[in-house]
Amino acid sequence: MKTSFEFLSTWIQAHIDDERGASLVEYALLVALIAVVCIAAVQALGGAANDSLSEVGSAVAG
Repeated sequence: MKTSFEFLSTWIQAHIDDERGASLVEYALLVALIAVVCIAAVQALGGAANDSLSEVGSAVAG
């Protein structure tokens, strides 16, 4: 029968070797990076799109 120390040691070693946590962190970093890029793109292109649409609206209105 295993002692509590052996059980704890085995349990910790099994969870240290588990790579699911590392994959989750990598995916979270990728999602955060994609979000930052999307926000930057919207801010950069938003002003230009607003100007273009305002010009078209003014031309249509008369």
